[in-house]
Amino acid sequence: MPPPRKAVQPLEVVEPLGARVLIRKDDDKKQTKAGLHLPDKIEIPTLTGRIVTVSAQVETDDDYPIRQYDRVLFNPKHAIPVDFEGDNRLFVVPVEDVVAVFRKDGELGT
Repeated sequence: MPPPRKAVQPLEVVEPLGARVLIRKDDDKKQTKAGLHLPDKIEIPTLTGRIVTVSAQVETDDDYPIRQYDRVLFNPKHAIPVDFEGDNRLFVVPVEDVVAVFRKDGELGT
């Protein structure tokens, strides 16, 4: 007789509420563009990341041209870390703290 099957746990997701977005912070840079390696003790905050998801309020508001997967520059002052992954790179960020969206030349926010 085969062993009993374990119940499959549903995946847990993080859905930001209000005027907030969920951002996966980019990896901290350990090397400059010129190729210089930075020592581990120097903390240079990385303020860029990818939008994982946006709240329903942000998604329907035309004042915020931010969409899922956009690469953004954000102010981490009010960012709330989400203890969801071991590497702690997920943050819930007020949409007002997203200060820029990286776009390719000629690409407009949709």
